[in-house]
Amino acid sequence: MPYDENRPAGDRSPAAAEEGLRRSAAFLVDEALGFVFPAALRAAADVGVADALADGPATPAELAAATGTDARNLYRVLRLLATRNVVAEDEHGRFTLTEAGQALRSDVPYSARSAVRMLTDRTFWRPAERMAHCLTEGTTAFDAVFGMPFFEHFAKDEETAAVFHVGMAAMSDAENAVIAAAYDFPDAGTVVDVGGGHGGLLLEVLRRNPALEGVLQDRAHVLAGHRLEGDKEVAGRWSTAEGDFFTTVPAGDVLLLKRITHDWDDEQCVTLLGNCRRALRPGGRILVLDAVVPRDDAPHQAKTLDLLMMASLTGRERTEADFVDLLDRAGLRLSRILRASAVLSVVEAVPA
Repeated sequence: MPYDENRPAGDRSPAAAEEGLRRSAAFLVDEALGFVFPAALRAAADVGVADALADGPATPAELAAATGTDARNLYRVLRLLATRNVVAEDEHGRFTLTEAGQALRSDVPYSARSAVRMLTDRTFWRPAERMAHCLTEGTTAFDAVFGMPFFEHFAKDEETAAVFHVGMAAMSDAENAVIAAAYDFPDAGTVVDVGGGHGGLLLEVLRRNPALEGVLQDRAHVLAGHRLEGDKEVAGRWSTAEGDFFTTVPAGDVLLLKRITHDWDDEQCVTLLGNCRRALRPGGRILVLDAVVPRDDAPHQAKTLDLLMMASLTGRERTEADFVDLLDRAGLRLSRILRASAVLSVVEAVPA
């Protein structure tokens, strides 16, 4: 009988129980080796293998010459990536970038290369190794590894901060148009993208809603890389606002918080959401754009991201009940939840 890791052990004969334990051991060892795949994916992203495959099939030797790498070791990485359909090897030993692997290129729309490098950066990788610290101490492992909180570390390390902000922008690019289309924005007014990074979401919202104006709020060093400048579709309808959203939020009719609340603990989120409530104009709405963790055993990206939050930050992914409680504490009321993408939902809140 094929091994089913979800099947309860139950009452079985000694021989069946022993066989079950053998299969369990093999399954768990295979799962424990799972971390090697993202390491290989990052290595391929770092050296630009996908870009070298943009023109068609190539041998490891040809790819090594194009990327300045060792041909034998590059082949070993590609062989593992082929097991997950990122690349495919033909009968002549040449590798091709599959449809699933196309976004690893840096020169395509919705490139995920920067997102892959961010998610496998040491700021996530090293705390994840110390996840047991989160269980025994009840706190993030990041401080124990780096000696300071996550965002304080970024403020002191420009290179790491750049990896994070560029990676987050890349991770968001494929989501922004979908989210902008999923919500019925008002015919007029001001949309404020709170902690909006490089402004990819605000740009999509303004493009789809030509009567709206927008404000992009973030720290000065983040705003320096924003994308709003030079886009003719939104010209004259946007401004930037440098600031700390824990202190103040620009006034607006719709306030966007995309992948923000999951970074912070409940008390910090209550402060942030309270600032947003005070910044709302009459009839305004706050849109929390984050995952809503389903209450089942099915795989969901939010359940994986939740452990990254646990290991490296102070926040967490939240269930619907968690959002109801959080909003209530901030003087807000959950009005509805819209599924915006495979991962993210639109949690709409209004003043209570």
